[in-house]
Amino acid sequence: MFPAHPLRRRVPLATACVLALAASAPAHAQADLRMDGPSVYLQGGVARDDTQALTIGATLPWRNGWQKEWWGGVVQGHWDFYLSQWQADGATGRVHSTVLGVSPTLRLRHGGGHGAWFTEAGLGINYASPRYETLHKAFSTRFNFATHLAVGFNHGAQRQHEWQLRIQHTSNGGFKKPNPGQNFVQLRYALHF
Repeated sequence: MFPAHPLRRRVPLATACVLALAASAPAHAQADLRMDGPSVYLQGGVARDDTQALTIGATLPWRNGWQKEWWGGVVQGHWDFYLSQWQADGATGRVHSTVLGVSPTLRLRHGGGHGAWFTEAGLGINYASPRYETLHKAFSTRFNFATHLAVGFNHGAQRQHEWQLRIQHTSNGGFKKPNPGQNFVQLRYALHF
C-alpha cells in the first residue's frame, strides 16, 4: 500500500466548496449569458493506486448550433479538446503519461435550457505517450476511448464561471488485451467567453 496522496485528501474539501458555490448560483435567466459559449478549463483528477491527473483544455460549441428539447431542458453539443498529464507509481519511481484527447459531448441544461445546473455525457478518443503503465496495471494500447458523466453548474454575472464533478473511464474498449481501464473522479473549473 502507498500513502494517500495529498490531492486525494483534498477532493472532499473541493466537493464541499463546489456545493457551497452551487447554493449561491442564481436560478433565473440573465441577459447576455456566456454559459453555452466556448470555454477554457483546468481539471484535476484522482484514481485508484495513487494515480493523479492534471488537465488543461477547451470546449467549442458545435458549429451548426444543434439543440433539442428533452425532459424539460435543452440538449446541446460541444467538442472537448484536452491535454492531460497522468502520474502514478511505477517500477522505477513516479511514471508520467501525456494524454491528448478529443470528446464530442452532449449537455442537458435544466430549467428549459436557462437553468444554472446541467448534466452531461461524452465519448471520445485519446492518445497516451508513453503508453500508460504503472506498478498495478498496464494499458496495451496508446489509443484509448474515454467516456464521462458529469454534473455541474454555472455562476457569475453572465454565468461565465463553471464547476463540474465528473467520473471518467478510459480503456481501449476490448480491442487488445490486457484492457484494465482507469476510472477517475475529476473536478473541473471552466471560464466561458
